[in-house]
Amino acid sequence: MSKITPFLCYNNDLQEVVDFYSSIFKDMKVSEITRMGENSGIFSATFQIEGQEFYALNGGPHFKFSEAVSIFVSCSTQEEVDEYWEKLSAGGEKSQCGWLKDKFGLSWQIIPRILGELLRDKDRTKAQKVMQSMMQMSKIDIAALKKAYES
Repeated sequence: MSKITPFLCYNNDLQEVVDFYSSIFKDMKVSEITRMGENSGIFSATFQIEGQEFYALNGGPHFKFSEAVSIFVSCSTQEEVDEYWEKLSAGGEKSQCGWLKDKFGLSWQIIPRILGELLRDKDRTKAQKVMQSMMQMSKIDIAALKKAYES
């Protein structure tokens, strides 16, 4: 395990969590599964998504996720943004500015790399136009960001 690993408490069905994320991320590897008894569900799991290690625990309903912590997914293309946006929000809820909650209540940010580049532009007027455009979006639209930048 890494020196620092995000620790996530889910309500009850870690098998569903592992299956859901495995169906979305091509580079997901389950490292360890712990069961409390032979016929019981998963109690804890360690897995990697795109090289980032996570530890998950079947913590029960008294632990709730909030937007104070989110998983940031850096995307190269609009196709990648679209795919993660649709798959991760299935059964969850879509929000503003690239944020969503998956069906387990975990918050994700699906953000194209170009957004950061445009927001850091030395021309603060252009960067501000990009920010204003992004603030109107739910899922981030790269073409619309570029259009705002060039206007």
